[in-house]
Amino acid sequence: MTASYSASQPGSNASAAFITDHRKVDVSKLSQMYQHYVEVKEMHPHAVLFYRVGDFFECYFGDAVVLAQELELVLTSKQAGEQGRVAMSGVPHHAWERHATDLVEKGYAVVICDQVEDASEAAGRLVRREVTRIITPGTLLEDGMLKASRNNYLAAVVIAVDSWGLAYADISTGEFLTTQASNLEHLTQEIMRLQPAEVLIPTNAPDLGALLRPGEKSSSLPECLPPSFCYSFRSQIPFSLGEARSRLLQKFKLRSLEGIGCEHLPLAARAAGGLLQYLEETQKHNLVPLQPLRSYTLTDFLIVDNQTRRNLEITQTVRDCTYYGSLLWALDRTSTSMGGRALRRWLLQPLLDIKGINARQDTIQELIENTALRHDIRQLLKRIYDLERLTGRTGSGTANARDLKALADSLAILPELAYLVADAKAPFLKALQKFPPELEVIGRKISAHIVEAPPIIIKEGNLIRSGVNPQLDERKALVEEDQRWIANLEVDERARTGIPNLKVGFNKTFGYYISISRAKADQVPSNYIRKQTLTNEERYITAELKERETRILNAQDDLYKLEYEVFVALRDEVAAYAESIRNISRAVAAADVLCGLAELAVMQGYCRPEMVEGREINVVNGRHPVVEQSIPAGFFVPNSIHLGGMNRKGREGRKEEEEGSPDLIILTGPNASGKSCYLRQVGLIQLMAQIGSFVPAKSAKLGVCDRIFTRVGAVDDLATGQSTFMVEMNETANILNHATDRSLVLLDEIGRGTATFDGLSIAWAVAEYLGAEIKSRTIFATHYHELNELASILPNVANYQVTVKEMPDQIIFLHQVQPGGAQKSYGIEAGRLAGLPPVVIKRAKQVMGQIEQHSKISLGLQNLES
Repeated sequence: MTASYSASQPGSNASAAFITDHRKVDVSKLSQMYQHYVEVKEMHPHAVLFYRVGDFFECYFGDAVVLAQELELVLTSKQAGEQGRVAMSGVPHHAWERHATDLVEKGYAVVICDQVEDASEAAGRLVRREVTRIITPGTLLEDGMLKASRNNYLAAVVIAVDSWGLAYADISTGEFLTTQASNLEHLTQEIMRLQPAEVLIPTNAPDLGALLRPGEKSSSLPECLPPSFCYSFRSQIPFSLGEARSRLLQKFKLRSLEGIGCEHLPLAARAAGGLLQYLEETQKHNLVPLQPLRSYTLTDFLIVDNQTRRNLEITQTVRDCTYYGSLLWALDRTSTSMGGRALRRWLLQPLLDIKGINARQDTIQELIENTALRHDIRQLLKRIYDLERLTGRTGSGTANARDLKALADSLAILPELAYLVADAKAPFLKALQKFPPELEVIGRKISAHIVEAPPIIIKEGNLIRSGVNPQLDERKALVEEDQRWIANLEVDERARTGIPNLKVGFNKTFGYYISISRAKADQVPSNYIRKQTLTNEERYITAELKERETRILNAQDDLYKLEYEVFVALRDEVAAYAESIRNISRAVAAADVLCGLAELAVMQGYCRPEMVEGREINVVNGRHPVVEQSIPAGFFVPNSIHLGGMNRKGREGRKEEEEGSPDLIILTGPNASGKSCYLRQVGLIQLMAQIGSFVPAKSAKLGVCDRIFTRVGAVDDLATGQSTFMVEMNETANILNHATDRSLVLLDEIGRGTATFDGLSIAWAVAEYLGAEIKSRTIFATHYHELNELASILPNVANYQVTVKEMPDQIIFLHQVQPGGAQKSYGIEAGRLAGLPPVVIKRAKQVMGQIEQHSKISLGLQNLES
């Protein structure tokens, strides 16, 4: 069955009366096909059902309305038996992925009900159809549905009082991890770090199975889960410990969960088991092979909360949420999609282990010192396709011939890569030296089987090379012989009939035919049988031509089926090597990241930071990695930072405490002079160092941080009714409640959102608490110059300022950070630079003079020793 659809008039046929709710029909009065449609729809009420009919996937009833409205397609109708006409919309079968992707991006789930037998085999009965795939935001596999540079995570969450378990997987790459912890705030932060495409929640809610789209609210959603993600409500049964444990043991062929670290993590195991059940349900016959489940703990990595990620613009900018201008943009020199995803993961999970950091640094060091090796590796990496996702599609049975060809071409590069790094000493290069020989064998087998330029469609032949399968070669020879006969028929018949413009053609409706212009109709031989009459020509067939046509078409069908069988057998054989391919792909991705970081270090003049166990942060002539690349070369003004180097011997040893660098810096200076840039620069250098990267500085010696906190700027949170000041206070409270003496705290303009005296009091108290109690390594940027007094009270506090050069009628920002506290903020001058009218500037200076004469702030603060 075929039909024609158009997107030119979305929502047309509005005057037609048709049924849009399948629940309100008498199913017995529907034709057989629509009865089956309703039966499948009842099993998947919360998804849009794509139902294969001939060359199209069609949607009926309410799904047709959704498809037409969301994708701006035509809404029409179709007779569905005695019940009458039902709403219908559809898309061509070869374009279903694009339309399904659009729906999934809007938060819908899509069920694919495909024909699983050829219409010719149905022999008058309904063509057999089955649900072959359920596509949700977290279960995407097709290349066109995914972003190459980032993971597409499916997460599952189990919450019990104040503890929680989390599992997440990327089925396109096979990653599968789980963790368990207490404190629901940590769960919120982990969800924000992962940015999952879909989150599974076990619940007993009546709308079980519904997909909660971003921004929608539900009473079933725990408050700790951000509403900006898609949530799928699931039955609690697969998330019970017994069910989950049994499924995990069976999936990974284990006798206990000890080997994967989950034996004593019941919530983590429950989340992982529930996630597995969801994949089995949605992937049907195409279950993706996952990597063995790995458990991790949050304390294995430097914790960077969502606010800090936002303020430091690690993966996207604050202003417009774009990749350009982020730290990821500034660092990414990777050559493969695998490397791009790995760099993103590294930035979101910096290391705490100095040994692990040094291993990455050692690799970068060797690549910097060996320019030829670095260049040659990068050239080879550019020829490697996305092995992780190619393997995922192969293992799930959705890979086409081009995917296998790309896989084979990539595997062929790996022996060259292994040979190239044969003498390397760095850990991440040595990981490439051992290329499993069985992968080389299977790569050669793919190349020997698949033609050089295979088609996308795998059921229409032209996939397999000659010499692979004798039966296939025999059938090809028969088809080619008949095709040669038809190719010669035109020449032979022109000579026999004397009709010079005689042509032999073919179309799907009438098959092969002989075309003769109507002017030459009187010369048509007697053995020609008229088939079709057109305006300017007559079309004929002959008995022999019809016989050849039947033989060719039957032989082609057999040939296509046999080619498909050979291809599927090869794909299944390749799938057995999924784990080996993924192991080597992880090594390639890591090497790609480190090659890119080495290239960046050379081009930008980065240094290798010395990582130490202590608390010190000593950076000489550091630069902001993003700003430096965003302005002309040589324009960035470098600055140093010395923090956390106090010699601690208790309250009685103040003189010895005063030796070394401070814990807390009070940073003052004018607006727009570079204070915020300096704060972010310090945070980014620390973060870069803990992913193992070289850093933008002349030299650096850094103690490992457990957490980085920032509070730089704030906006109203209208959704929760919080003002700018309340947002600021919430963020500040979070820092004071969680920072340790091994944390790095970067604060900008605390207390500016309220009255002057209130704000100054809060700023003083916060700074004092950080310096005297927590003793975290802190930079506190402020316009409250009164805070400079803290340096005379607390021995581990120092004053620094961003300097300016004063001219008679203007100031020049020097962007240099030097010891000493600023005494002026130059706010009026900043207003002049922003374009305030001269009369306003003049009046502001008059008012400021009067205030300075008549206002004095007296803090009456006690010395800490009293």
